[in-house]
Amino acid sequence: MESAISLKHVTKTFGPVVANKDVSLDIYKGEILSLLGENGSGKTTLLNMIAGIYYPDAGEVLVNGKPVEIRSPKDAFNLGIGMIHQHFKLVDVFTATENIALGLDSKEKFDLKAVRKKAQEICDKYHFEMDFNQKVYSMSVSQKQTLEIIKVLYRGVDILILDEPTAVLTPQETEKLFAVIRNMKADGKSVVIITHKLHEVLEISDRVSILRKGEYIGSVDTKDADESILTEMMVGKKVELNIDRPEPKDTIKRLEVKNLSVVSAEGVEVLHDVNFDAFGGEILGIAGVSGNGQKELLEAIAGLQPVVQGGSVKYYNSDDGKGDAMEVIGKNPRIIRRAGIHMSFVPEDRLGMGLVGSMGMTGNMMLKDYETGKWFLTDRKRPKNLAEQIKDELAVVTPSINTPVSRLSGGNVQKVLVGREIAAAPMVLMTAYAVRGLDINTSYTIYDLLNQQKKKGVAVIYVGEDLDVLLALSDRILVLCGGRVNGIVDARKTNKEEVGLLMTKLRKEGEKSE
Repeated sequence: MESAISLKHVTKTFGPVVANKDVSLDIYKGEILSLLGENGSGKTTLLNMIAGIYYPDAGEVLVNGKPVEIRSPKDAFNLGIGMIHQHFKLVDVFTATENIALGLDSKEKFDLKAVRKKAQEICDKYHFEMDFNQKVYSMSVSQKQTLEIIKVLYRGVDILILDEPTAVLTPQETEKLFAVIRNMKADGKSVVIITHKLHEVLEISDRVSILRKGEYIGSVDTKDADESILTEMMVGKKVELNIDRPEPKDTIKRLEVKNLSVVSAEGVEVLHDVNFDAFGGEILGIAGVSGNGQKELLEAIAGLQPVVQGGSVKYYNSDDGKGDAMEVIGKNPRIIRRAGIHMSFVPEDRLGMGLVGSMGMTGNMMLKDYETGKWFLTDRKRPKNLAEQIKDELAVVTPSINTPVSRLSGGNVQKVLVGREIAAAPMVLMTAYAVRGLDINTSYTIYDLLNQQKKKGVAVIYVGEDLDVLLALSDRILVLCGGRVNGIVDARKTNKEEVGLLMTKLRKEGEKSE
């Protein structure tokens, strides 16, 4: 096959950290290539060099067989290369047409009618669906992603790079995206995808290239690969890819949520009349399209979100799940701890809410008990030992347990946070996107940790993005749609299609929700 891009002995360093070392690989014309690797393997750095975000320290890049210098995204566009990042580069108050026009060099950007006409032709060609008059702030994640793709295609790119494109999409939205990608391939375009979802790699890719610790390991045709082969190439050893799901035993009610509603600071109702129970000895999965109240639900239970009057969250501490219950609503996290409510929370915002970035692992371990005086200033041995234990058990990559956690990769920050919260021996453990940004090996370590908590009788509430994981890990799945509970299903008896529909289509009043 003819090469669209060739990387020859590319190296990129950031101070003492070698992100990519002597990488040589090809991206062929008219192919879909998946790029795989563990956290910190250099995937995004490598593709950022192709997209003009970074410039290599050594080596060269060839486009259509000719050496080129790509020093900016504009250079990349001029060479027919466009990248869609995980965090979209859109202006919320502008329409789709206006966002497409942004950044155009020619007078065309002032002729919105011409911009819309050309954009519509792109939609017709690749079977996109887009309302060009719609404001970005009212779009779903899938619509925003579609708009980003149209933006780069408008600029005439032949090589499209997608970083974790299906992270927050429903199965139905993922299928639509894959159909579009296949249409682009049929048109002769090259598509490169960074993803951690191996089943999607096998479904959509023609080839898979593997990076490990910044070095190129090799490429394999997808037809000749399976999940175990790809994982072994990524990790360097065989990894068991089975999520254990023991049957719940002796379940005990730990949380009772009734009529819970939350209104945002802007006055928008983000949760409406949520009702459910969480039981010790089970994993309750929470599914929903991003922004449908998952974050606010866990934060409200944890005492971090004000709740509309009338809402209730009761915590049961007794061995039989009955007896006197403690009301959580109206208490902040400090009072919740003082009341003897054993609850841990792994928030979505790891550094903003979960950890102090300027502190090392040891300091962050101390935060849980600083009020008691048991550790703070008097006893550093225990938090140091805990930090060392988490570092070893979860393979946290850090120069030292005293290195500020803000200097660690996102995946390693998440390991520190999850490890600390589990070490607090909770009776209720809530996690928001616990494996977001983690490689497959570490993700399975986290799944195993959650199942260990379940076996100990902990009520685990798991908010996740990957429906395959939710279906394999959870005992029950609560589905949020538009801030409402749209159904609670048995994870052993449902499927991706049913859950996906519940995520996107709100039930009518009176329909059963369980």
